[in-house]
Amino acid sequence: MTIVYAREQDLSTGEFLSVLFGSGLAERRPVDQPERIAEMLTNADLTVTARDRTGRIVGVARSVTDWSYCLYCSDLAVDRPYQGRGIGKRLLSETAALAPGVKSFLLVSAPAAAGFYEKAGYERLPDTFLFHSNR
Repeated sequence: MTIVYAREQDLSTGEFLSVLFGSGLAERRPVDQPERIAEMLTNADLTVTARDRTGRIVGVARSVTDWSYCLYCSDLAVDRPYQGRGIGKRLLSETAALAPGVKSFLLVSAPAAAGFYEKAGYERLPDTFLFHSNR
């Protein structure tokens, strides 16, 4: 199976939505608000994609970063038929390689994916907090 990984600066809303729905991450994202999804893509600092040999998107890692100290991977999604093949780990690795000055890589896991991140070498943190805006 040939998968091509690349940094993309102009990922379309439609392609991003397709991988969110295909991965199951759509249930945790504002997919009913295409304008917000478009802003999420526009304002991301680093987006890495995985595409099959036909060019179809099968995975994405979307992050925000200061390029120096921390990077927050806000979306890691792999289309269900491609899960379990190392694509998610490779997306995280490609992201880290594109941000060599970053010391801390952070993310919030969906409950069902926590084991994946532990296997990928991420440390589970007990003192993490989340604040939601009403917007």
